[in-house]
Amino acid sequence: MSQDDRLPRTPRFLTLAEAVATYVRDGDTVAMEGFTHLIPFAAGHEVIRQGKRDLTLVRMTPDLIYDQMIGMGCARRLVFSWGGNPGVGSLHRLRDAVERGWPRPLELEEHTHAGMAHAYAAGAAGLPCAVLRGYLGTDLARVNPNVRAIECPFTGERLAAIPALRPDVAIIHAQRADRRGNVLVEGIVGVQKEAVLAARRAIATVEEVADDLRLRSPNAVVLPAWTLDAIVEAPGGARPSYAHGYYGRDNAFYAAWDGISRDREAFLAWMREHVLAPGARTRAG
Repeated sequence: MSQDDRLPRTPRFLTLAEAVATYVRDGDTVAMEGFTHLIPFAAGHEVIRQGKRDLTLVRMTPDLIYDQMIGMGCARRLVFSWGGNPGVGSLHRLRDAVERGWPRPLELEEHTHAGMAHAYAAGAAGLPCAVLRGYLGTDLARVNPNVRAIECPFTGERLAAIPALRPDVAIIHAQRADRRGNVLVEGIVGVQKEAVLAARRAIATVEEVADDLRLRSPNAVVLPAWTLDAIVEAPGGARPSYAHGYYGRDNAFYAAWDGISRDREAFLAWMREHVLAPGARTRAG
């Protein structure tokens, strides 16, 4: 990352369509993070609507939104540490892309959760790689050439090294932003902070823009305005996942997705109705 990429910036308050059109480009490496809740579904749907292509999608836990983006042909590569429909089973659009190349072949780069967290932190710190013990004794190095072994220059210990994650753009969903552009993430905090700090460009969709952040939970992170390029007010932007303090998880939809996504035509029909059709922005994000 160049020095210019790290200069403080003032975020712009934009519509979702404007933010995606401005900051997400064909061929980008895109990280969309959020652990169990605050998953940026609305932003992912806008990426699909705008027909972005050749993306490298990065996410520790790709679930339904990445299944949809892969099934609509947005991705050429996936960097991840676990993939599935939480509590239900497989991601059928992801499997179809990997096993049969539909709608296009998908390259995989698999890591551990610890590895990806360290890689984001290394990217946020401007380091070229992350060093950890976590891969030793696993078979991941056999299928992932980006897992290497190094020797500690001080102790001689054998350690694992992986490249830093430095996305072109990070997209997160959060509860609130204040009018100065500071963003509050409350509840279960994943790697949103690290992803934003590691990325060259960053978008936050939020449930609301308020006069102040109204911190209510000790388990929270505030992303200062200078870490973000764009803020989008998008109520319900994490549905069908949940947003702590705003709405619950739509468990029935996660179960229903298994049947919808198994069949290509059923999947495409659902996407046409709920994401691509006129008015879908207000119904599905």
